[in-house]
Amino acid sequence: SLCLGIYTAAGEQVGLVRVISDYATFAYVCDVYVLEPHRGRGLSKAAMRLYTTHPKLQNIRRHHLVTPDVHGLYAKFGFAVVAQPERHMEKRDPDAYRRAAMNPPP
Repeated sequence: SLCLGIYTAAGEQVGLVRVISDYATFAYVCDVYVLEPHRGRGLSKAAMRLYTTHPKLQNIRRHHLVTPDVHGLYAKFGFAVVAQPERHMEKRDPDAYRRAAMNPPP
């Protein structure tokens, strides 16, 4: 994965963007996060600018993310609702984190 940090002028990390990609055809934006005290200052937009301009991510055909509520932010960076939802599938495992906590890898 690729992690891009958002920092204050004093060097304190206050946000991040985390992307999983093969750097050829697909990139999944799995986290865009800004600490609560720093929200409302345009840092999510700054994070998305870092993501959309990163040299390793310029020639990727499909960028994907999932969001419950900030579609407007991502639309400003070219994201749109999936064009053919009937062709997309997913597999969910609601117990994965619980199992991992109970059985950590050696």
